[in-house]
Amino acid sequence: MSSPVDVGTDQDYSASVYPELDTENSRWFYFSSACRPFGMVNLSPDTELNGAWRSGYRYDTDTIKGFSHIHAWQLSGVSVMPVSTADDALTEGTTEDFYSSFSHDSEMIHPGYHRVELDRYDMQVELTSTTRVGFHRYRYTQEAQGIVFALSGPLGPSAITDGHLEQQDSHRLIGSVISTPTFRRPKPVKIHFAVELNRPIGDIVKGKNGNYLITFDKAISEATLMKVAISYTSAENAQYNLDHELPHWDFDQVIQESKEQWNELLGRIDIKGGNEQEQRRFYTDLWKALQGRRIISDANGAYPDNTGETFRIGQIPLDRDNQPMFNHYNSDSFWGAQWTLNTLWGLVYPDIMSDFVQSLLQYYRDGGLIPRGPSGGHYTYVMTGASSTPFIVSAYQKGIRDFDIDLAYEGLKKNHLPGGIMTRAGYEHGTELGGGLTYYLAEGWVPYPIPEGDFGSHQDGPSLTMEYAYQDWTLAQLAQVLGYHDDHEEFISRSANYKHVYDPISGWMRPKDQYGVWRTPFDPFAIEEGFNESNGAQSTWFVPHDLHGLATLMGGDSLAVAKLNHQFEQAEKLGFTSGTAHAKETHPEYSRIPINYGNQPSIQTAFIFAHLGRPDLTENWIQKIRKEVYGALSTDRGYNGDEDQGLMGSLAVLMKIGLFQMNGGTEADPNYQLYSPAFEEVKIKLHPDYHQGEYLHIKNDIDNGTEEYKPMMLWKNQIQDAYQLRHSQLVSGGIIRWTRP
Repeated sequence: MSSPVDVGTDQDYSASVYPELDTENSRWFYFSSACRPFGMVNLSPDTELNGAWRSGYRYDTDTIKGFSHIHAWQLSGVSVMPVSTADDALTEGTTEDFYSSFSHDSEMIHPGYHRVELDRYDMQVELTSTTRVGFHRYRYTQEAQGIVFALSGPLGPSAITDGHLEQQDSHRLIGSVISTPTFRRPKPVKIHFAVELNRPIGDIVKGKNGNYLITFDKAISEATLMKVAISYTSAENAQYNLDHELPHWDFDQVIQESKEQWNELLGRIDIKGGNEQEQRRFYTDLWKALQGRRIISDANGAYPDNTGETFRIGQIPLDRDNQPMFNHYNSDSFWGAQWTLNTLWGLVYPDIMSDFVQSLLQYYRDGGLIPRGPSGGHYTYVMTGASSTPFIVSAYQKGIRDFDIDLAYEGLKKNHLPGGIMTRAGYEHGTELGGGLTYYLAEGWVPYPIPEGDFGSHQDGPSLTMEYAYQDWTLAQLAQVLGYHDDHEEFISRSANYKHVYDPISGWMRPKDQYGVWRTPFDPFAIEEGFNESNGAQSTWFVPHDLHGLATLMGGDSLAVAKLNHQFEQAEKLGFTSGTAHAKETHPEYSRIPINYGNQPSIQTAFIFAHLGRPDLTENWIQKIRKEVYGALSTDRGYNGDEDQGLMGSLAVLMKIGLFQMNGGTEADPNYQLYSPAFEEVKIKLHPDYHQGEYLHIKNDIDNGTEEYKPMMLWKNQIQDAYQLRHSQLVSGGIIRWTRP
């Protein structure tokens, strides 16, 4: 499990976080307030309830429809709403009519805490949490007082049904709901919860709509406190989570403990320089990188296993102190993590990366596949390929080896063969045809369209071909380190398959059918015509493992650089993104952008120049992108697209501290590409359980501008000819200094 690191300061890094960032473009799992890092409970107000997109807490909506405890990938549940009236007693009708307007003027939000005033009830609501328990504080002012438990109807990505609530004693309740299946999550998920209040419960009324109302016998003027613990395994474990994590009633203590936990993680990177907005945006990006992917195991290590025909309760192994050895997670895809989480977590949060690797391997033990994005203890087959391969390989190559590497290699190799996860396209639950792996193995490319028909999302042949080729290369690196020489040769050979979808006439990656006939007509700027969440111009550069090979196809490094630089010049006119939100990516103008930093497929492109001999162009474009795309601090701007549970937040952090890994850090002793950071100083606290050094310092003596220049990089006061260092060098500690010659 994640262990704290002494960051050596009492600075309140969490105070710099701006949780409202981009919330006018929010989606269900995007917003967090009363939440711990990766918390099972992610408690916050909901202003929109319908669908996974444009739902949850949206800043531009003025009505609160409940405070729900789960905002996760394809999961929602346990929504409550305090209610009151000055004139009449609360009635069954309250279970249907309980929404309230609110104003941002009286709202306060920071990591681990949310306060809001409900206009309808003249009431202050405060929220905080432990990892598995939501903690509420209500200040009623009206005579009739109660709480609605909204246990039915739409709630974000799924409908909620079969709500049940019953009283245990004068102060305690237990209940459960079903989060029904979705297009992406094929099985229902039962959520158990335990409730405890600091005042006696009066009546419980069940409404015709399946919601419940609890009332209190008499009004009180002091604060009403309520704890709500959840579990995906049993009511008993929900109660255990409550008793184990929150045995007291000190609300302010929990707020403080949450702040301390966030500060430990945020404080592992300390920055100096820049203005207040730049510093606040940096810690908001870092905060985003540490959430979204939610814990689903209980405090005692019990977890839901939905990978088999029937539901079972699994048990995480316990350590010598009788504590679970790791957490189990609900997670969106690791698609794009090779350029984001791999580098940030692998260097700054190796304890978190270890936890996630252990969780992925638990899914393999239970269900026979390492997932690319599990939800509710089951596979969702979200996105494409074997995106967990670079993640696990990168962890091992960086010395994060407190897991069963033989089991990991067995599972990863299975995913790259028939019957593995590469055979399935996005959300393809019933067949193994949509991924086109049989064509890839036989012919060297995935055809577009797949001849057998549509079985899932993202059946985009060229994108699949390039993705498989890169992931094969990463698995080959692990095979080499482990001594599997035949496997190494096989996967290295397969990693050249990207060449089969490069069209030398057009100069782009291009769809072809199963007979090798190029798709005609072909428009490299048409979105999602053979390319996952992108167009051909953006995705042509997805060859992170063999950029010189790609450049050779284009006529050499200089021609490739000129081509890519022209794409950036055109993309700059549109702000480097397909509009300011994911919903705008299909807009006729925005979708034709040649580089898009609002989604994952082309976020590595600015770093390609340095690999092809032009680090000055990498410097130039990175400075512009981090200001234009990742510089805003407002409710209507932020990531200009699809943040995807920490991926774009991590990218923004890496761009601002001056580190990147083109191949996802998957070779032996991985290489880091370096460029000048956005701040005068970056100080990274290294983890004593995984690293030899104490700190990695990055100091910047350059007043960054957009003009072309060739800065000098020093490592431990020695001039470096190349702007790169190995993982073993960085984690030994030392100072990187950027200066002008």
